[in-house]
Amino acid sequence: MIPGMEQQPLPLAGITVVAVEQAVAAPFATRQLADLGARVIKVERVDGGDFARGYDTAARGLASHFVWCNGGKESIALDLKDPRGLDVVRRLVADADVFVQNLAQGAAARLGLDAATLCAAHPRLIAVDISGYGASGPYADKRAYDMLVQCEAGLVSVTGTPEQPVKAGIPAADIAAAMYAFSGVLAALVRRGTTGRGGPVEVSMLEALTEWMGHPLHHVMHDGTPPARTGLAHAVIAPYDAYATADGGRVLLSVQNDREWRRLAEQVIGRPELGTDPAFATNAARVANRERTDAEVARALGAMGAEEALARLEGAGIACARLRDVREVAEHPQLAARERWREVGSPVGPLKALLPPITWPGGEPARSGDVPALGQHTEALLRAVGMTDGEIAALRREGVAA
Repeated sequence: MIPGMEQQPLPLAGITVVAVEQAVAAPFATRQLADLGARVIKVERVDGGDFARGYDTAARGLASHFVWCNGGKESIALDLKDPRGLDVVRRLVADADVFVQNLAQGAAARLGLDAATLCAAHPRLIAVDISGYGASGPYADKRAYDMLVQCEAGLVSVTGTPEQPVKAGIPAADIAAAMYAFSGVLAALVRRGTTGRGGPVEVSMLEALTEWMGHPLHHVMHDGTPPARTGLAHAVIAPYDAYATADGGRVLLSVQNDREWRRLAEQVIGRPELGTDPAFATNAARVANRERTDAEVARALGAMGAEEALARLEGAGIACARLRDVREVAEHPQLAARERWREVGSPVGPLKALLPPITWPGGEPARSGDVPALGQHTEALLRAVGMTDGEIAALRREGVAA
């Protein structure tokens, strides 16, 4: 804690969120809300729950996607096709501040759980609809999965090598939509604080990811030519790439201006004359002579081990990084030094998890919540909405709740 600052509660303490959600986009958005202190009630299917629970078994038998996106939530399993299950959700929503859903297009409206319907009934409620392509337009009913939206948004076209486009290695469209839903909820809560009213929030994966396409999109709209796919290199800066070192490592460096190039030439490459050579002296010249530029850098770094190369680059004031694989990231010295790892509870016991990236100095410690079992909180939540033991037993017996 910062000296002189009293510990404060997390900013969303006291906020209740009900989410009829699946896969990544909505669950990742509501996990951000849970991380900030909100109570998140996750409504799942009785027959297996959120289908992301079955993606893999990598997390000691649990699905890695589910563990990542669902810490800190309460799980209630209901059959929403049964009026009694739907009534439970409506009771939960009546006491909630936020409702989030990312069902297939039209499904929420058929259940009466779309934002327009809910906000008309509950003026203070903030209701979020997350979809693939939005509620209108020719793509409104088109099925949308992350890779498909990456293709439609053009991300795949600018990612990869000159020979081969590739999708991003993370679900970029899902994450983009999740983060705009998250920020949309925060903005709506601020507005409600001044007006007393909630309202609908709509986010589409396509529109979110297209916003993230800002640089290449503006490049092609205004210049007319799409930026080239360059692998780890940069289309308009050189040198900016990963280079092999003598011990089998790879070091990425980025020269942002001609002063840095002169320092690189003198202190790392060992050829100070390249700093003023017309073929290399300006970034435009280095891009035009990219193969020669890269060859000079590769020759120098290829004679060093990775640690020596990084030390030399740092000493010369050149931005650089080690090209790490995912296992190395899990052991990253910076994350360890900042104590960013915690253990969270789960149905299979403690699991290692990363602390949320928003830190509140002087506030309540950031939290990574436990991963719930399917229906772990069903009974408690049914009691909370006023159901008796007999009613709860009947719902379970008839498969409406689990």
